Amino acid sequence: MHSDPIPDRLDPYMSISSEIPGEIPGEMPGEISSEIKEIVEAFDLLGDWDQRYEYLVELGERLPSMDPALKVDANRVMECMSTVHVVPERVDGSDLLRFHGDCDTAIIKGVVALLVRMFSGKTAAEIAATDVDALFTGLRLEEHLSPNRHVGVYAIVNKMKGQVAQIA
Repeated sequence: MHSDPIPDRLDPYMSISSEIPGEIPGEMPGEISSEIKEIVEAFDLLGDWDQRYEYLVELGERLPSMDPALKVDANRVMECMSTVHVVPERVDGSDLLRFHGDCDTAIIKGVVALLVRMFSGKTAAEIAATDVDALFTGLRLEEHLSPNRHVGVYAIVNKMKGQVAQIA
């Protein structure tokens, strides 16, 4: 565990509860979003995989607690080896969504934390258009996660996008 707190510029939770990001002016569909670029750049500051792994674990530790009542089979990612639950909710009756998530393994909980942060505060259309491949490629997750974990990570994304499609 890092002894120093996570610098604000690397902390994806700095704005999760108080600020809902809007559309990014000038971005075209298919481009890597500035949000994904920012996350990848933050991870690039960390250097080697051990530091990145530790940071992902810390992100998972900072993930807000998920209400146990939401940990039902309908919100579980069955294809994942870890026990993962994710669920969206509308923000104050608007079209914006906020995700909640949890996982029983440290590294995947960190990935869940990244996805919760990345998808929260967006509309269903924005979530559907999010290029998660760009994020995972930029973070080089495939190089460091086992094939089973890699499949599980994409199952989490598919679950989240599927839930969004159902409530849109």
